[in-house]
Amino acid sequence: MRPHYNVLQTGAACAFILFGLAACGEGESEQNFPPSEVSVVTVAPTAVTLVNELPGRISAVRVAEVRARVPGVVLERLFTEGADVKAGDVLYRINPAPFQADVDSAKAALAKADANAAKARVFAQRYKDLVAVNAVSKQEYDDAASSLKQAQADVASAKANLERAELNLGYATVRAPISGRIGRALVTEGALVSATEATPLATIQQLQIVYADFTQSSAQLMALKKAFAQDRLQSVAPNVAKVTLKLDDGSDYGQPGQLLFSDVSVDESTGEIMLRAAFPNPDEQLLPGMYVRVRLEQGIDKKAFVVPQQAVQYGPSGTSHVLIVGDKNQLETRPVKVGHAQGHNWVITDGLQTGEKVIVEGFQQAAMPGASVIPVPWKQEASDAPAAQPSQSE
Repeated sequence: MRPHYNVLQTGAACAFILFGLAACGEGESEQNFPPSEVSVVTVAPTAVTLVNELPGRISAVRVAEVRARVPGVVLERLFTEGADVKAGDVLYRINPAPFQADVDSAKAALAKADANAAKARVFAQRYKDLVAVNAVSKQEYDDAASSLKQAQADVASAKANLERAELNLGYATVRAPISGRIGRALVTEGALVSATEATPLATIQQLQIVYADFTQSSAQLMALKKAFAQDRLQSVAPNVAKVTLKLDDGSDYGQPGQLLFSDVSVDESTGEIMLRAAFPNPDEQLLPGMYVRVRLEQGIDKKAFVVPQQAVQYGPSGTSHVLIVGDKNQLETRPVKVGHAQGHNWVITDGLQTGEKVIVEGFQQAAMPGASVIPVPWKQEASDAPAAQPSQSE
């Protein structure tokens, strides 16, 4: 039994020695761990255009609802749904028979009025000659002159009735009031239509130029005005500022637009102000009702700090911070305030100073703040190139 005891004792001793050597090796390795290499950008103030991305909808510049102006039965539809039409093109024909009858009746009434007027004119002239030689009384002449004026008034009334009847006959042919793209037909042949109906026959919209109606909170506008007043922002020249669109699928619309106006009142229910921009739409890619994101240049920050978006980290409470390389190449955590996006960059409104080195890559492998690192300039990948580069201040 004693030899067995020596073997166990010897094995435990060896295990203790090996554990101690491993522990010593681990501590020595940890103490000699080399500094991590991190990629940094050196920040400097730049002039950055303040671009706000706001939600909006597309609307047509001109919209005309085609309606019947006389009652009747639709005989035929003469347009192709979804086609382009020109002002004056015939769209529908309403049964013209009753309106043609009204025209014929008005013509007959006008002819009768003309005949009565001619007869009254002859009597008035005759009585005028007779009253000059005292062959008839003055009263008889006055009656003849009055009859002539009444006959002339009847002629004028008959002419007006004829013009109205001819208008109604023309309204039986429904024409396009404006040029543009016509939608689907809302009535079919055989339908009874009326000028008092709420449902239009069709809708025509002009799409060569469209509006983008979008909203911005009044608080943002007030903040912008305050920044302008404090000379922290510089106004964008009216003929230089750009308005661009991002479509619902995330792609950019190639044609820039022009800001037309901002509303003079605030929506009480939302606290937002309506703005409108016009965009050329030669290919009719933008359709009324389409959801878009409008990017609007509203000012220039003359002393902005811009860092890549991947350099900004967020805490659990929503706070944001960056890691910078401080004195003696040691890590520091710096809380920052993040402004708007500038391409693939963030504009930092507070927390950074000129010349500081912000870590962009490698902070995942870096030790805790206070550890030493090796900073190297960050090389931007071609695929990460920002969509809009900030302009450098002079």
